[in-house]
Amino acid sequence: MPPDLVLFISNYGYFAIFMLIFAQEIGIPIPVPNELVLMFIGYLTLKGVLHLPFVIIIAFLADFLGTSLLYMLFFFFGNYIVNHKWRWFPLSKKRIIAFSEKINTGNQLTIYLCRFTPFIRGYISIVTGLTRIKPSKYLPITVITAAVWSTMFVITGRLLGSYFNYGENDIGTLRSIVLISVIIIILLTGIIMYFRNRSVQEN
Repeated sequence: MPPDLVLFISNYGYFAIFMLIFAQEIGIPIPVPNELVLMFIGYLTLKGVLHLPFVIIIAFLADFLGTSLLYMLFFFFGNYIVNHKWRWFPLSKKRIIAFSEKINTGNQLTIYLCRFTPFIRGYISIVTGLTRIKPSKYLPITVITAAVWSTMFVITGRLLGSYFNYGENDIGTLRSIVLISVIIIILLTGIIMYFRNRSVQEN
């Protein structure tokens, strides 16, 4: 972990956790991805610096509020932003159309999977807002994915924290753990959604 981030978390505790996760969810870049931040704060709960229940709750709220705010921004003002071609806007119209087709084809499963995929999970909030996916459809998915995402990486950091220093030498290994964890989540989500859809069709 970059020393500045470690110092920020050490000095401001739960407020720092909220701000780091929230900032990245609304599109503000930070030096490391949220997955590594979550694992690091999970490690801090192992050391007794932070309390596990509080960390999970704050991480969940930051994730949910950040992605919901981004979704609402593009739900109400997306067309204005796209048509005015803001320099900071990361998606072209072609990519938006491609994302939209995937969402419409895969329905809720595509949204679930995108919300569990690093880098893409931020874009899905933009695209669902632009395509005006109903809040009643998108926000419940956000609640579930934010809870699973935050809890899983905090617990992973707590369980594996004693094996790493979270320094530069360990970042590559930690990224591999993140990738494996994401693959497991995606597979489990796909299996659950498959059997859920199959059960609905049978009924």
